[in-house]
Amino acid sequence: MNRRTFIQSTSATMLFSALESYARPIFTEGVSDIKVLATNWGFNGSTDSFCAKAKAEGYDGIEMWWPTDAAKRDELFAAVKKHQLDIGFLCGSGSSDFAKNHADFVQQIEAATAQTVQKPLYINCHSGKDYFNAEQCQAFFDTTHKIAEKTGIPVYHETHRGRIMYSAPLSKQYLEKNPTLQLTCDLSHWCCVHESLLEDQPEALNLAIAHGGHIHARVGHAEGPQVNDPRAPEWDKAVKAHFNWWDKIVAKRRKEQKPITVLTEFGPPDYMPTLPYTRQALANQWDINVYMMKVLRERYK
Repeated sequence: MNRRTFIQSTSATMLFSALESYARPIFTEGVSDIKVLATNWGFNGSTDSFCAKAKAEGYDGIEMWWPTDAAKRDELFAAVKKHQLDIGFLCGSGSSDFAKNHADFVQQIEAATAQTVQKPLYINCHSGKDYFNAEQCQAFFDTTHKIAEKTGIPVYHETHRGRIMYSAPLSKQYLEKNPTLQLTCDLSHWCCVHESLLEDQPEALNLAIAHGGHIHARVGHAEGPQVNDPRAPEWDKAVKAHFNWWDKIVAKRRKEQKPITVLTEFGPPDYMPTLPYTRQALANQWDINVYMMKVLRERYK
């Protein structure tokens, strides 16, 4: 048996066992208003072909960066309308200068929420930089609070390395000071930052879950933000930890009778580990995300 055949046959076996383990409904009554979205991160092709593929796989919508270019916006809105997909927008700036970063941030969110072509399900924020001071960070929170109140569109701050919410203890401080703050919980980042599955930070973790409005479903581990393949048995502990966190967020949203949105966000190289020299990806990014979409839909239906 050659290497390719071995990997394919082994992956099929692991997929079956993983589906048996996690693709079973965990709620015995009620209906979840769950929408699972696809990421175009790593997709090589047009926006229309991405939307067509996402729709064909069974996704409810997509999450993409807000296009600052008018032609790109027209292309995006035409594609989501054609393929009848919902959308959530990513907004944020890479500038190291606070004033420019915040100005870019505000401009993007205001544009994304003010446009009348298609109301987004939410805005997901890559907020600021991890080295901005507390006063500067508060400016981002104040901005998003005002915009969310004005528009009625949920605005979430992502728990993301390099951004304001990069660490569990610092995020805890901000959440305690800003009780209306809502998060996109991508806790794989915190696993990497704190070199753990967060067992030793229950207060910060539980507070983040209590403020969780949107989920980025990627599995991290103590040494990185993404396992090579969540179907592989060696990652069972990490997978279980993440499902435990997601279960709590979904249960909270169901109790509050609020929509549940999840993005499957396993990434391409260099998030996806690769072989040396050839940089061949160790697993298929698209297949993993589709696998996660199907498991999540079954689990939370």
